[in-house]
Amino acid sequence: MKQLVETIVKALVDSPDEVVVTEVSGEQAVIYEIRVGQRDTGKVIGKMGRTAQAIRTIVKAAAAKAGKSATVQIDSDVAGQTEAVPEEEQ
Repeated sequence: MKQLVETIVKALVDSPDEVVVTEVSGEQAVIYEIRVGQRDTGKVIGKMGRTAQAIRTIVKAAAAKAGKSATVQIDSDVAGQTEAVPEEEQ
């Protein structure tokens, strides 16, 4: 599933080398943290969060098929610091 998220995000950004997807597993849920370069954050989020929501929908559907729950979190790497983009604002 991590590979699926990585493939989708790398296809969207200008700098695919800066894309880092981290998988944090829990007992029943998995969180995928996506970190992209500052200039690519808008491309991953999309207008009014539509692209981010589409990514979340695909990941949740694939996770449901596997019998798990999944969440996607998008972080922007700004001057060495990470700025989390809250899910409800995307």
